Amino acid sequence: MKLAETVTFGGSGLDRAAGLRGDGAALARALADGRGSVLAIWRGKPLIEEAGDGLRLVWLPGDHPILAEAGAERLFLGDDDGALRFAADISRWKPEDLDELELNSFADSSLQAHPAAGEGQLFRELRLAMTLLTARDAELAATAKAMLSWHRSHRFCARCGAESRMTQAGWQRSCPDCGAHHFPRTDPVVIMLITHGNDVLLGRSPGWPEGMYSLLAGFIEPGETMEAAVRREVAEETAVTVGQVDYLASQPWPYPSSLMFGCRGEATSREITVDPAELDDALWISREDLAEALAGNHPVLKPARKGAIARFLMENWLADRLD
Repeated sequence: MKLAETVTFGGSGLDRAAGLRGDGAALARALADGRGSVLAIWRGKPLIEEAGDGLRLVWLPGDHPILAEAGAERLFLGDDDGALRFAADISRWKPEDLDELELNSFADSSLQAHPAAGEGQLFRELRLAMTLLTARDAELAATAKAMLSWHRSHRFCARCGAESRMTQAGWQRSCPDCGAHHFPRTDPVVIMLITHGNDVLLGRSPGWPEGMYSLLAGFIEPGETMEAAVRREVAEETAVTVGQVDYLASQPWPYPSSLMFGCRGEATSREITVDPAELDDALWISREDLAEALAGNHPVLKPARKGAIARFLMENWLADRLD
């Protein structure tokens, strides 16, 4: 396996068992006889418990009372080394004393305890838990979160407007009125390590915690290559021009449904003019200062969170092991 495949949410080797998606009877039997188990997701937060020094997903039997909040629909995730894994959205459950401000904050550290859950089983923000999960659990959680978000936002047929229904074990939506089929959406995004000599280009978005900087990123537009998107986004946000661009690694990012393409680009200019509609600030930082920031020792800069592909690219650039 390439180093690039060790990025969080990728590389676990999950068998998605697509051949089972059309066999509703077999999947129903698996849930009934215990071969299948279900991950409950509440407003994008998976049910998680502590496991030694880390965390693990909580897999519920198909008839668990928590799942009554989800109705009958189950999303089939795949074959996890012989165990069939499913997910269910229980977002209609309303916890008592819910703090909506904390829930919608940049780093939601709030925990929700369902009354039917076991002791220590809590709904947690995946961004704060992702590096404490195994690679397999992280991939399963990211898949469940992204797919259930897609179902919530694509309830109606884009062709005729009628309400569609989940089919193919959750991997398709079908319209009962016009017969159209709709498939999960993934948005391609470039995130780029732009270097000039010993320096790397960082920016900060509005609303980020004070001092936090990361790599520049942006959506790939229709008819555009990854390389062209890197050059365009950097120019639009900072006026820095970029020459050579190379692909490095990718990361599924379920916020809500992106696929991040990590690239490296060589800047051909250094002068920065920030687009205030896109960034609060942008700057060049030396390799030495970046190392201090990643170690938590820089007096001003706070780096991208652990688990994000931006952090992955920065760390491996410092170690001279990008491949």
